[in-house]
Amino acid sequence: MDVSRSKRELARARRSIPGGVNSPVRAYGSVGGVPRFIESAKGARIRDIDGNEYLDYVGSWGPMILGHAHPKVLRAVREAMKSGTSFGAPTVRETDLAEAIRRALPSVQKLRMVSSGTEATMSALRLARGVTGRSRILKFDGCYHGHSDGLLVGAGSGVATLGIPGSPGVPKAMTDLTIVAPYNDLAATRDAFERWGEDIAAIIVEPVAGNMGCVPPRPGFLAGLRKLCDEFGALLVFDEVMTGFRVAHGGAQRLYKVKPDLTTLGKVVGGGLPAAAYGGRRDLMARIAPEGDVYQAGTLSGNPLAVAAGLTTLELLEAPGVYETLASRSKALAEGLAGIAAELGVPLTTRHVGGMFGFFFHPGPVDDFAQAQQSDAAAFRRFFAAMLEEGVYLAPSAYEAGFVSLAHKPRDIDRTLEAARRALARVARMR
Repeated sequence: MDVSRSKRELARARRSIPGGVNSPVRAYGSVGGVPRFIESAKGARIRDIDGNEYLDYVGSWGPMILGHAHPKVLRAVREAMKSGTSFGAPTVRETDLAEAIRRALPSVQKLRMVSSGTEATMSALRLARGVTGRSRILKFDGCYHGHSDGLLVGAGSGVATLGIPGSPGVPKAMTDLTIVAPYNDLAATRDAFERWGEDIAAIIVEPVAGNMGCVPPRPGFLAGLRKLCDEFGALLVFDEVMTGFRVAHGGAQRLYKVKPDLTTLGKVVGGGLPAAAYGGRRDLMARIAPEGDVYQAGTLSGNPLAVAAGLTTLELLEAPGVYETLASRSKALAEGLAGIAAELGVPLTTRHVGGMFGFFFHPGPVDDFAQAQQSDAAAFRRFFAAMLEEGVYLAPSAYEAGFVSLAHKPRDIDRTLEAARRALARVARMR
């Protein structure tokens, strides 16, 4: 496969951009090889600048749930663009999008639009601290909530991919206020509350972890967090930047029937453009300026192009059978991978929830970050490289979930599994 143009462009980019990329995992540091510079995308496929086409299971890291370049989304953005690209003032469509989100997530009575998932989680936690008057936040090992100070501790995702435990530049005083417990471990979470409960403002959790691979919650875990927060007077924050409108129309909170106090959203709600939001109970959101005293602002929040893309995407996701289709495709892919690996004698554990899936070169179980870290990194690198050569584009990290879209058809899943059989056979030969 010729990637000579991508290789040249990477060398050029490195002269102006750290590592040649604008987000670290794109650099292929943990998998080797040349990052593909993408030229275009349509439906379930992307094309690089060398003319190579790939079946895409990254989906811009989650938001392309309809597939790339959906004609109705593009039309909505073009129409919005005719009136201007940014106003820094209220628009009617912002309210339309807020109402669409509220209809889908009953726990969100009011919300504030922002521009990124990091901004959403940072703002939600500031609100939690402001409301409770407490300083500490409890998060879970391997859960990523953006790159704001204090949340890079045990953050999974690109941080784990690069082997960085946190980050220089984050004051120790900030990380001291972050308590880390193992994901899916209620006993350890209770122990943390027994020790610091009077100073814990909130638990923040990915209800389905997607930054240590795809790791669903154990039965009772999310409900147990709800009870602990109620018992100790803390707020429960669901980081649904990834899972919101991805695993179910009402997100993981509707799927698992657990109601958080605050929710953060991103990815799908922007329809592929930079948009995110945080929201929750009316009394909590009333503390946000200008109604209240907890300050947060953003020049591009509610950008009309992002709002148009997001609102059109959410409208299309209301069609009957959408989430059943996504779930069936991710199930077919995950179970197909597991079956092929078992035939070939390759230890592989797969997981799937809604339109998310993940796999680990590990015999299982994988219910937390410590178990995810036991995966065979060399086997993942070989598999990733082989799949890329086969024309299948996976996340270049063992700690990232994969995503199917409505554009992925059964024939695409079949083709992916055929490629996976050849790739896993290569892994088996090199074990």
